[in-house]
This record gives sequence, C-alpha cells and structure tokens, in this order.
Amino acid sequence: MKYAFSTLGLPGATLERSAALAAAHGYQGLELRAHSEEPLHPGSSAADRAAGLRTLTGAGVTVLGVAGYARVAAPGPDEPVLAEIQALVRLAADLEAPCVRVFPGGGELPAVQADALAVRRLRAAAPFAERHGVRILLETHDSHRTANATARVLDRVGHPAAGALWDVLHTWLGGESPAESHRALAAHLGYVQVKDVASAHEPTPLGLGAGALPLAEAVALVPPDGWLCWEYEKRWYPDAAELPGQLARGRAYLEGLVGQGLR
Repeated sequence: MKYAFSTLGLPGATLERSAALAAAHGYQGLELRAHSEEPLHPGSSAADRAAGLRTLTGAGVTVLGVAGYARVAAPGPDEPVLAEIQALVRLAADLEAPCVRVFPGGGELPAVQADALAVRRLRAAAPFAERHGVRILLETHDSHRTANATARVLDRVGHPAAGALWDVLHTWLGGESPAESHRALAAHLGYVQVKDVASAHEPTPLGLGAGALPLAEAVALVPPDGWLCWEYEKRWYPDAAELPGQLARGRAYLEGLVGQGLR
C-alpha cells in the first residue's frame, strides 16, 4: 500500500514544507490542492511547475493527484468546464501526476440532467487526458456523493481515462456501507480518500481512528498496490488540530489497518 495526504490539511504551507513533511513521516505522495491560493495551480508558470517538480523529486515524493474544482455536472455551457479540466490535466502532466480530481457539482438539477452533463463532459475530456497520460477522477461528492451515483455516470462514460475517487466520508454520509461502495466503484477506482469525523452532524476533522467512520472496512477493500490519501480538511476548519503533529500516528494507524486486512 502507498500513502499520501492532501495539502488541504496544511493551509498556507510552501511546497517545500509539504514535501518535507511527507518524506519525514513515510508518505510517498501528496494530493495537491489546485487553487490559486496554493503554491501550484493551473495559472502557475512553466518555470514554477518545473521548480515544483524538482522540489518534490528531490524530497522523494510524488504527486498522487491534482485536486481541482471543475464541476462536471454543473448547469451551464460545456466549454468553460472542459477548459478548466484541460488546464488541470496540463498541470498534472507537468508534475508527472497520474490523476486529476473533479467534482460532480450537479446542485439541485434532477439526477437525469446532472448525469447527462457529467457523462457528456467526461466523454469529451477523457481522450485529451489520455493523450497526456492523466486520468480524470470523479469524486464521490455533493450531488453524486454515493458510489452508486458516481458509478452510474462512469459506467456510461466507458473510457479508461475517466475513473472514480472514493471519498469514504461522503459515501458513508450517503448511507452506503464500504462493501457496497467498493462493489459499485471497483471497475473505476483510482484511489481512496480517508478521513475521520465524530459523527454525521459534527464534521470537524479528527485524527484517523478517533471518529465514527468505518475506516477498517474501507481500507480492507483497497488493492495491495493501491493508494490511501488522508484528506484532513484543516483549510475549512481552522479550529481543528494541526496536521503535522498527527502525520506519524495517522500513517501508523493506516498501516495497522492494512496489516489486519492482509492476515
């Protein structure tokens, strides 16, 4: 198993600090939040991208994914959404990252309309991503928070460059068991985001294993060569404990779950 964490947990951190923390605590990868307030984003220059890649390579850390904010099921014209995805794909390719994260973002649209938008846009974007050696991962989130809803879209897209990012929190909030989520996503799975919270009504992030999420059941379903990415949402919950002091314990916890699953 390989381990990563999201830079969402380190608001304001430099890329150097994020990479150093990952290397020091045994995380092989980083999920880079691709927002303009971050060190690297779709508007970053070629020089900044190259320097960023050197920083990561020098630390022995890879970019697992570029976490973008394109919303493939959002109402409106296709062109801005496709342009945003293409910009994310180019950034991922420059950073030698295999994946780009996108959201559904269907809002209050009826499911049939939201699905149709997402399918059309992912079908249009997937060949571009494939040419760049990148896979677009639709996260189980917002309008398609369950694995079954996400798989409903991806089954229709039917392209290897379009897959799923399984956010364990959202499928749990959607009422699915890990086994049900995995069954729906197995044919599409890119990687898995893990996290923990006290309850469905208290979303402040906690250390892994300190909350209510069925992490043991979810981790047991991840392939041995897969990736687990800890998304600690410090950016949205400033009162949450700082992430750096929890990184070693979090990795040890995940390793323990993986070990249990292998026995």
